Amino acid sequence: MFLPILCIFSLILSSHAAVQDFCVGDLAAPEGPAGYSCKKPAKVTVDDFVFSGLGMAGNTSNLIKAAVTPAFAPQFPGLNGLGLSMARLDLAVGGVVPMHTHPGGSEVLLVTQGAICAGFISSANTVYFKTLKKGDIMIFPQGLLHFQVNGAGIPSTAFVSFSSPQPGLQILDYALFANDLPTELVVQTTFLDAAVVKKLKAVLGGTN
Repeated sequence: MFLPILCIFSLILSSHAAVQDFCVGDLAAPEGPAGYSCKKPAKVTVDDFVFSGLGMAGNTSNLIKAAVTPAFAPQFPGLNGLGLSMARLDLAVGGVVPMHTHPGGSEVLLVTQGAICAGFISSANTVYFKTLKKGDIMIFPQGLLHFQVNGAGIPSTAFVSFSSPQPGLQILDYALFANDLPTELVVQTTFLDAAVVKKLKAVLGGTN
């Protein structure tokens, strides 16, 4: 008798959860592991479901000659809890997004201008890369190292979709050389010469 009652109760709970159409993030509240708490429905407006920040190119006047404009939950609260987000990638001539990972989501990249050499490395250390042209799409599975490099003699642009409202980001070069991890440990764990490690630390702002 107990088991049928438990099943019915579970169905009631699941159906109740399904009737909540959305959970617009309340950015005034702290963010938790599951995202932001929901804004009160009476305070939700159409502007919570519209984001206009991807129409303008980002500033590529930096070391990597690249810019990423995010449309994640903190910028676009209507995404909160929906399991997706977007971003715009601008690469100047010679621009590069170094090896990096998104621990929180997979990625789909669509090239809309120029050409981008993009690729990822599997956990078996197999490399998959190709120069993508306008209209091409490439997938980068969650958590795997990947990169993008301008493959044209003109500025290149892509739009990216993630399977998470907060996919996260860790850039390998910055993880190794932009902090206070001692040079000796970097040398031991990467097999690079100490002089090279110190040079990269100086470029990226690391110490020790």
